Amino acid sequence: MAPIKIDKIVRSGRRTLGLEVTRDARLIVRAPLRISLGDIEKIVFEKRAWIENKQKIAREKRLKSAPVRFADREEFLYLGESFPLLIVENADTSLSFNKGFWLMRKYLPSAKKLFINWYRKEAYRKIKERVGLYSDLMRLKYSKFGISNARRRWGSCNSKGNIHISWRLIMAPLRIIDYVVVHELVHLTEKNHSKKFWNRLGIIRPDYKKSRRWLKENGHLFVIERQDVFESKSSPPIRNPIFRRVR
Repeated sequence: MAPIKIDKIVRSGRRTLGLEVTRDARLIVRAPLRISLGDIEKIVFEKRAWIENKQKIAREKRLKSAPVRFADREEFLYLGESFPLLIVENADTSLSFNKGFWLMRKYLPSAKKLFINWYRKEAYRKIKERVGLYSDLMRLKYSKFGISNARRRWGSCNSKGNIHISWRLIMAPLRIIDYVVVHELVHLTEKNHSKKFWNRLGIIRPDYKKSRRWLKENGHLFVIERQDVFESKSSPPIRNPIFRRVR
């Protein structure tokens, strides 16, 4: 039986050993300073089934995450629903939204930038609204709100009370956005993920465990990438069964 490959070992003052399988199926071990390599390898061997299962899931997710082509009728996510991209010859703006994304053909080479800009602006508008709603409900005051470009860290709250949420989250259902918003607002009073933190989060979002799991399973879909060659001819829609198709 071949040994499990350890891609990286990160040593620190922690007391326990942690295993992490990354999105690209690499194994990272987070270990205490004094634990020997032999002991690390022994624990990795004991957790072999768990590691291999996680790596299999990670590889399957990467295969399902097809590159974005910005092709006519290709579908893009917004608030947990899937909308078609319609490539048109003329429009009032380069990219607009009305029950679908409308993109002028001459702007195809800039499609990635246009989509990111649209998502960022919409994320700022919509998520700031949710932050205001929940901060009033929870009677908590934050200092500033901003949009980040993070790919995996959906939200953050620093010691100054500044809250940042990734623009990519605007692709998720509203209930998932609300979970992340409340999560960061709770950090205004509870700085770490203590039992008290999770209890306070659970008062506002009783389904937080379900939302947290959903993000772990589907967050890899919130990407905007493109190939070098654009398709201008009509092609069948690229659908993801996780999200509801809007007609």
